[in-house]
This record gives sequence, structure tokens and C-alpha cells, in this order.
Amino acid sequence: MSDDPIEQFDFDADSVHPVLADAMHGADDGELFLETASSEALVFDDGRLKSASFDAERGFGLRCVAGEAYGYAHSSDPTLDAVKRAAETASAVKRGAPATLAPPPPGTNRKLYDSVDPVAAPGFEVKSALLQEIDAYCRAKDASVVQVSASLAGSRRAISIIRADGDMKTDIRPLVRLNVSVTVERDGRRETGSAGAGGRALFDAWIKPEAWKGLADEALRIARVNLDAVDAPAGVMDVVLGAGWPAVLLHEAVGHGLEGDFNRKGSSAFAGRIGERVAADGVTVIDDGTMPERRGSLTIDDEGTPTERSVLIEDGILVGYMQDRMNARLMGQKPTGNGRRQSFAHAPLPRMTNTYMLGGSHKREEMVESLKDGIYAVNFGGGQVDITSGKFVFQCTEAYRVIDGKIEAPVKGATLIGDGPSALTQITMIGDDFEMDPGVGVCGKAGQGVPVGVGQPSLKIAGLTVGGAGG
Repeated sequence: MSDDPIEQFDFDADSVHPVLADAMHGADDGELFLETASSEALVFDDGRLKSASFDAERGFGLRCVAGEAYGYAHSSDPTLDAVKRAAETASAVKRGAPATLAPPPPGTNRKLYDSVDPVAAPGFEVKSALLQEIDAYCRAKDASVVQVSASLAGSRRAISIIRADGDMKTDIRPLVRLNVSVTVERDGRRETGSAGAGGRALFDAWIKPEAWKGLADEALRIARVNLDAVDAPAGVMDVVLGAGWPAVLLHEAVGHGLEGDFNRKGSSAFAGRIGERVAADGVTVIDDGTMPERRGSLTIDDEGTPTERSVLIEDGILVGYMQDRMNARLMGQKPTGNGRRQSFAHAPLPRMTNTYMLGGSHKREEMVESLKDGIYAVNFGGGQVDITSGKFVFQCTEAYRVIDGKIEAPVKGATLIGDGPSALTQITMIGDDFEMDPGVGVCGKAGQGVPVGVGQPSLKIAGLTVGGAGG
């Protein structure tokens, strides 16, 4: 696949510029977004290659912004006539009064990932053989294993963003992920554990034997732990969260509330609170799209703005929001490189990239030992969140009852219930063991899914509601 997406279309930049100039005349902002993408996914399940898919697509989306509204039209037709039709449709949103078209975003020479193609290499035979090897390894490791599911997914997206003033920016985005899920059985009881990893690179780092065996061993460990789990207690108690992936709670229950659109519209619990204390002392939350090869990283966002390291909460004080171009303009702020879209068929929205909380000074063991009767939640699975209020319910996939500072039996069925803004103020200890997640996150908003990263140290949170079957 070419590194220049426009080569996959039946027009060039020179022929498009007059169309865009006419469409954007009298508008506040807008762009033509071109995309070519290929993706591959293999799933080995129940001792066989269950599915293998390859997809390729190309298309464009044309957006015209006027005030708080925008017109958007997209098509997979690669012709100039299709662009003209889209321009006519999208530009209908323009108001009667003329506006000044916003200047293009600044350029960048930074490169956060190579223009590699994980779909092309390694080949299909190598990938399918690897999944079969993972299956055999897990079954040989433990006779209690009754089910193994292993999957590989890779994609390569090439995008170009063209503006009416002639500005054009291009980005080539690889993305890979390896997942292993293991089910074990003992005395008629079955439990499952899973682990995964990935990032913006070739598969090389994740398909080395030491890497995939580490994932398989972790999935098997979690499944074994769950075999010994007892019903979780219920009630209000102190909770220690593990480092890394448990920051998905921070992402969902707090991060979305710090996105520009919710704050501009006043629907976020953090709206209008810049400069106020919104979290406990020591809590610093950052969104950083500039981390090399991380799952949520982007050299430029989907509007062409270079990503950046944005401090959102500093030592408990709210200092900023994540912004795309439209909401930044309407709020009198600057874009932060957080305008993201799932594909050419979607308009950009302010979205997170890699969102994390900085570490503190406490040891994880110290936090656990401080629990009189609480829960140590090592890892999370799914959950439900009200984005605007931050109210959440998260399921623990690995958790332990702690009594008088000692870890007792693992528990099953534990859910953590609360709301993000309150939870931020209830953090009493911040660990020195900061970790990013292994590279598996997908964020949903307004029907769009984009890859993201999360991270945090271990945290002690006072007075969370724990849902469970036990007393």
C-alpha cells in the first residue's frame, strides 16, 4: 500500500483545492479526510482456526464547520465527482453571515511509529501456526485447561487531511494486538482468565516466545486464581486498585468528563471548574498522545493537529480539558490534538489518547496492609459508565478480600460502584509503581470506537461501594 493515500483516489490535491475553497467559503473550519486501510484478524478457538478475515477499504469524509454545527458527508467512491457532491451536501450547514476560515494546524517533524505494515508481515501461515502453538502450550501446561482462544489482529491506516488553503498532512498508522484466553475446570467448575498486549508497530515484539508465553501464563494464572475464588462481600469499604489496566476506571469515569464537548455544553461534572480542586492532593492526570508506539498515540490527530502531553488535573486542581478544533475555538482555547474519528465515515470528536495518573510515594504492600476489611482489585473487566456524571459500575476479573492487612481468598462477582468525581477526592494513597496498560484498550463514544491507552500506579480509595453476593 502506498504511503500517500491520495494515490489510491482518482484525483489529486490540485484538483480538490478549488472544490474545498468553494465549500469552505464563509465557513469557520473544515477539511477533506482521505483514508485507505487494510486489516487482518485470526482467531484460533477450540483447537482449530475458527476464523480468518482480511478487509480493505478506502474512502473520504468532507466536513464543513459553521459555529456550533457542522455538515459531514462521506463516500467510498474515489472520484472527484463524489467529492463535489459531498462538498455540496456538507456546505449546506453554512450560515448567511460570512466567517473567517480558521488557519491550519501547525506541522510537526515528530514520528512516533514507523510506516510498517503488520498485515503483510509475518505471513498468514506464520500467524496461524503461532496461534496453534499457543493453544498447544496452554493445554500442555495444565491438564485442567479445557478451552483456549488465541487471536491476532493487525491493521494499517494511511490518512491524508487536505484543507482549502492547500495545507495537507499525512500519517501512516500501524496497530497490532495479541490476545490469549484460557478456561480451566475443576470438579465441574469452570473459570476463565485472559491477557493481551499490543501497540503501534509490527508484531515482532509480541510474538517472541518470551512475550506470548508470558501472556499465556498470565491468562492461565488468572483462571487458576478464579477457581479458588469465593463470593465477594458487599458493602462500603476501602479498595486498593492495581497498577496499569485498572486505570480504565479513570478513563471512563473521569477522562470522558474532561473532554471539550461535554464541558462546552455544560453536561460534565467538571464544566466551568478550571482552577478548582477536583481531586485529592497528589492526583495528577495527563492525556499524552506522544508516547512512542503506544496504542493510543498519534503523530497527528484526525484533524491534523500534532498530539501533545496535556496536563488535565495537577496536584488535585483542574487545569485543562482535551480539545478538538471546533470545541477549542468555541471555548476560546487551543486544540490539544484530541480530535479523533473511527474512520472516514465519522466526523471527529474530542477523544482521549493515552490517559494516565502519575505515581506517588507509597508502596503497594503498604496500601494493602492498611486495609482493615477491604478489597484488593488487581484487574478489571467490563463496566458501565454514565459519561456525563461519571457514575460507574466495574466488574473485577481478579480481586482479593483483605482483612487486617492480610490478603485472604480471591473473590468472584465483585463490582465497584461509585462516581468518578467523588472517587478522585477519596484517593488516600498513591503508589510508586506506575504502569501503562499492555496495549488493549478501545474507547467508545457516540458510536465510534478508537484505540486508547490507560495507566496508573496502585491506588487506595476510601469508601467505595462493593457489590457482591457475600455479606
